[in-house]
Amino acid sequence: MAKNKSNSKKNDTDDIQNQEELNLNEESISENPSSANLDENQTDQTNDYELQIEELKNQVLYAKAETENVRRRGFEDAEKTRKYALESFSQELLTVKDSLEASLNSETIDLTTLKDGVELTLKQLNSVFEKFNIDEINPIDEKFNPNEHQAISMIESEDKEANTILNVLQKGYKLNERVIRPAMVVVSKLKD
Repeated sequence: MAKNKSNSKKNDTDDIQNQEELNLNEESISENPSSANLDENQTDQTNDYELQIEELKNQVLYAKAETENVRRRGFEDAEKTRKYALESFSQELLTVKDSLEASLNSETIDLTTLKDGVELTLKQLNSVFEKFNIDEINPIDEKFNPNEHQAISMIESEDKEANTILNVLQKGYKLNERVIRPAMVVVSKLKD
């Protein structure tokens, strides 16, 4: 029985020591997180980074798609502008064409009526040109300008300075101050 008591005391002492070691281990775990806790924190942080990366990828894809849409819309708008730029001008010219056709369809045409009709049609055409900023180049007695005139021939002249326009064979035209057809002209030159 004495042995049992000593064994019992020894077991109690061992139990107390084991309990103290467990308590010390729990305290050290609470003061210093274990690798398991570190792994959980790292996993959480990694998941956060992965979510951020995925969100940034989505933002880049969205921006890329938006840029492509803007480019495509710009191209389509430019195409429509080119395609229909002359629509308004064409509609105005149709009234001039209608006037010309009406004069040809008349049963009784005399020369004065025909001339009056042509003059009215020319007025219509001139108003269309004015509306769309098409200006005539009719440079009689002006100095020759190679940017607006095309010399067809040169004639000696005593009363005009050299390079003065004597005659306009065909009028030129400008669209918004840009020459679309130069005037064909005869230019003076000094007598030899």
